[in-house]
Amino acid sequence: MRNSRVELGRPASGKRRLKDLLLQQDNRVCADCNAPDPKWASANIGVFVCLKCCGVHRSLGSHISKILSVTLDEWTEEEIDSMIEVGGNAAANSIYEAYIPEGHKKPEPDASHEQRANFIVSKYENQEFLKPGLRIVSGKGGPNSNSAKSRIDGGSSKRTEGMVEFIGMLKVKVIRGTNLAIRDIKTSDPYVVLNLGTQTSQTRVISSNLNPVWNEEIMLSVPEIYGPIKLKVFDYDTFSADDIMGEADIDIQPLISSAMACGNAAMFANMQIGKWLKADGNALIEDSIVNIVDGKVIQAMTLKLQNVECGEIDLEIEWIPLDQ
Repeated sequence: MRNSRVELGRPASGKRRLKDLLLQQDNRVCADCNAPDPKWASANIGVFVCLKCCGVHRSLGSHISKILSVTLDEWTEEEIDSMIEVGGNAAANSIYEAYIPEGHKKPEPDASHEQRANFIVSKYENQEFLKPGLRIVSGKGGPNSNSAKSRIDGGSSKRTEGMVEFIGMLKVKVIRGTNLAIRDIKTSDPYVVLNLGTQTSQTRVISSNLNPVWNEEIMLSVPEIYGPIKLKVFDYDTFSADDIMGEADIDIQPLISSAMACGNAAMFANMQIGKWLKADGNALIEDSIVNIVDGKVIQAMTLKLQNVECGEIDLEIEWIPLDQ
């Protein structure tokens, strides 16, 4: 990743502090629905949340709630400091749930998406449960951060835009690149960017390597209406704009349709359940098979990068249903 992020291979002191915070009693359940063992966090609000609530938080936009995986994402020291400064779910909820009026009920772990979304929007976006007169103006570092200044606000403004319902998640493992294009004198410093809807995530940069091995996992929420994952490879440049090294569209419809038709994959033995066929109009080098492997729906593929002289990317995509 860029210099501002925690590089892989460096001492994990920051991650250790984050995991220690997660072990606090109040952080062992989701801040919004009390589901056990949350593995996601809102870095700017300062709460730990479950997978289902995390999907609603993502739909609010990162300007309201910046969602990161506790175990899979890389965190900046600033983001970890903000989480620790807030103090965890109990401290944050003492502010965001100070007063829950009649007509609003905290959702249970098995609540519907609509119930969950209504509560989370009221709690964080509209800030309806704060003490009377209080308003969190900036959520960058959570309610207790120096960068999150509260003020008395006589009026109230509510936004209704931005709500997106998610149907599941994808764990995209970016495995390796092969014979990538040269963009510096004799080599390149490649990294991969994935985009799905409004979400954009990227791998770390691997310096001076045309055959990089990332083995890096990226989580993407799948909206109810979705298109392909947009993949782009860039060459990182310190003093100029990063150069494009090729791109490809990933059709996720065969994977998702097969997974939903199958239902609970854990009930089936290992087998093939679908296929994305190689065609002139896509980037596949060969047909990509959708398989059930050890109770998981997984699809491996090799893509020939488009609009570039050379280069291939190997990926593995796993479907994760919201109830998992």
